[in-house]
Amino acid sequence: MLSVAEALARVLNDFQPLSSEFVSVENVVGRVLAESISSTLDLPPFVNSSMDGYAVRADDVRAASTRAPISLRVIGDIPAGTNPTLVIEKGNAARIMTGAKLPRGADAVVPVEATDNAQAAIGGVTPDHVSIFESVQAGAYIRSIGEDVRAGDIIFKAGTITRPYDVGALAALGVRRVSVVRRPRVAIFSTGDELVSVDQTPGPGQIRDINTHALSALIKKYGGESLMLGILRDDVNVVHRALMEAVTQKADVIISSAGVSVGAYDVVKSAVERDGSLNFWKVKMRPGKPFAYGKVRGVPFFGLPGNPVSAIVGFEIFVRPALLKLGGYARVEKPILNVVVNETLHSDGRETYLRAIVTRDGEHYAARSAGGQGSNIVSALTRANALLIIPADVTEVKAGERLKAWMLDWSEDAYL
Repeated sequence: MLSVAEALARVLNDFQPLSSEFVSVENVVGRVLAESISSTLDLPPFVNSSMDGYAVRADDVRAASTRAPISLRVIGDIPAGTNPTLVIEKGNAARIMTGAKLPRGADAVVPVEATDNAQAAIGGVTPDHVSIFESVQAGAYIRSIGEDVRAGDIIFKAGTITRPYDVGALAALGVRRVSVVRRPRVAIFSTGDELVSVDQTPGPGQIRDINTHALSALIKKYGGESLMLGILRDDVNVVHRALMEAVTQKADVIISSAGVSVGAYDVVKSAVERDGSLNFWKVKMRPGKPFAYGKVRGVPFFGLPGNPVSAIVGFEIFVRPALLKLGGYARVEKPILNVVVNETLHSDGRETYLRAIVTRDGEHYAARSAGGQGSNIVSALTRANALLIIPADVTEVKAGERLKAWMLDWSEDAYL
């Protein structure tokens, strides 16, 4: 039986980033750049004022102070968005708005707060003279050409996950369409005669389908798009038709839940092997030992267990990094903390993933169980923010000892 590390290595060896597609800059947030983006211009493209104030020659106001203000003749106004033609010569100044282009002859700006015209605004009456109460150095309160970005600079590298803040930078560069890695299309279905849809009332011996919805949410979280194939009966022909439907609809990945263990009605394994093969179908882990991986007509297939917690844990360990790799993400690892456990924990010797609540305890992190650890107990997973990992062949961890914790609720930027 494969270890978790061995199984994961086999899975990831089969995955490479998908092809690219173009999206508008308005739709780029959360997408992975397929190509680096370089600036074609300097930002700012011209020297401009960073304050409302007066464009001056620094030499003219070098001795200015509140006790000995310097008076300059005002020769005009410079609103933002204009190309000034006036020239600042010795003893002159021009009233200027934030962002307006600095006129020739000026090498600094005096903020309006340091003048006797602090309440004036462009559009009002232009004063004949202005008194300056503060000396400034050349370059004060101005933005130089290329201060932010130089033409030719690489602004975003391929593999960058774009954020809302990045959209403004792209707009400033005039980028309207962006090349991004295509989102993986993931076909998903659940098997089991006992399952009914979420909008149905279960009859005797029936339960609502949890896995399809939970797994679809995880697919979306990790950058994929779900192709929902529904709930299937425990019939090898029905399952086989669903697999072929996934192939026909050009799914990049196929996921099933249930039907891959050794029960008499576990038919998924047989259906896969009609038009594909399984690389492995058991992993030395808990929960989630009956986990299958293979291909159906060249499309990667993940067979997850039917118990909800087992399915979700299996997804996090194996499917999540595969989807991230397909989606072009540079990092696929979960964030890991070293934590002190607050209670004695037990395992059966398989690599074990326990639902836990991790909190900061002074300079350290502490962890406690989130509740019952049965593979059907979803409530413990809803309370958990981490999975505690008990290594293989360890059967007991005493209170006060340390374990590694996979953080489930952590800044995505920390690892994607």
